[in-house]
Amino acid sequence: MTRYALNLPAKLKQEAEEWALRQGVSLNQFIMWSVADKVASLQHGLDDPKFPGITYRRGASGSITSVLRGSGLRVQTLVVDAQHGLSAEQIAKEYDLTVTRVKEAQAFYEAHRAEIEASIQAEQGLEPKRG
Repeated sequence: MTRYALNLPAKLKQEAEEWALRQGVSLNQFIMWSVADKVASLQHGLDDPKFPGITYRRGASGSITSVLRGSGLRVQTLVVDAQHGLSAEQIAKEYDLTVTRVKEAQAFYEAHRAEIEASIQAEQGLEPKRG
């Protein structure tokens, strides 16, 4: 891994530290994660400009999935919670998000329903059958 000295304005550093703490990661990990998010979104050119809080990330399986920018939380996770009857307010509380971010994810889902539903179905197909 390469080292890189980074000068951040004090306010930006403070905000990044707060977000890292919320995410349960170090500031270094948070910055690396943030840069990776941005580079991936630029490489893929998939971001929908109508939804600035949503980006795409390549998952462990190699598939690309929509996530809340800066969090790594998949849009489909919030969608499944809503399908199970949780309100936007309950989802926001569960994941320490603002209701506005949850509603943006829900609006993104409405605009990209086929893509997200296909991802949900594919993942459910991988879960072991119970019975």
